[in-house]
Amino acid sequence: MTDRLAMWVLDGGTGRELKRIGAPFQQPEWSALALLQAPHFVTRVHESYVAAGARVITTNSYAVVPFHIGDERFAQQGAALATLAGRLAREVADRTPTAVQVAGSLPPICGSYRAEWFDADFARPILHTLVTALRPYVDHWQAETLSSIEEARLVREVIGQDGLPLWISYTLDDQAIAGDPRLRSGERVSEAVAAALELGVAAILFNCSQPEVMADAVDVTQAVLVASAYTRSVEVRIGVYANAFPPQGAEPEANSTLHEIRKDLTPQGYLAFAEQWAARGASIIGGCCGIGPEHIAVLSARLTS
Repeated sequence: MTDRLAMWVLDGGTGRELKRIGAPFQQPEWSALALLQAPHFVTRVHESYVAAGARVITTNSYAVVPFHIGDERFAQQGAALATLAGRLAREVADRTPTAVQVAGSLPPICGSYRAEWFDADFARPILHTLVTALRPYVDHWQAETLSSIEEARLVREVIGQDGLPLWISYTLDDQAIAGDPRLRSGERVSEAVAAALELGVAAILFNCSQPEVMADAVDVTQAVLVASAYTRSVEVRIGVYANAFPPQGAEPEANSTLHEIRKDLTPQGYLAFAEQWAARGASIIGGCCGIGPEHIAVLSARLTS
């Protein structure tokens, strides 16, 4: 198997891990509070995931948006905080003996899970600030927890063709009917995958949704990739990093409250799902909210052996 098809293990969730190790953590700032008050905790989280075997670590820029830190604070400190998030991840990656990539996290600017809140005119300058600040530090862009196709299209518009690979990661409807996976916008995964291919992505992922809904999304993605292979000259990877939340209802709001973590998603319990995704064609696997270094260590030991 060539390196481009070998398994890449991502890191896990940042916010919950910051809270677990005692970093400053509260709503609405979420994981951005550590950047504001105690950035050494962010470094510790990155180091923990690298030690667990992660090949990719993600910048702690997800909550560096007005939705979390407020309009005034973002205007004054947004660029500096995103720069700090990029620098901290880069420093850890660069002093790691094994090759570790830095993913530039580009979040849903108008709030997670709620496609109806998306406003491209509002989101565009905020996204531009994040991209400009992170670009010197990252190996690829990871636009994550996107609830709709139009969010993905705005990301490509803002980053342009800057030479950095683009990974698009959609979040799925936890209540979708089996066999018909959909984004939280209601759009079919097949449509979202086709749109991502049009944007020239290097990888299509699914994150921050229940592990149970991911396999169908991987199957649909694989089918679309196979059907469109004759139009592409590069391999497009499939990835999954699920969360450990209970199923979210019809009007979910990620990070609006501190959700309980499922007790069944132990490292071994999560691995059982990950092995299904790998068997179906996923070659990038990690974790989202509630999935920690102990999970990543098990994934790395089993999936990369």
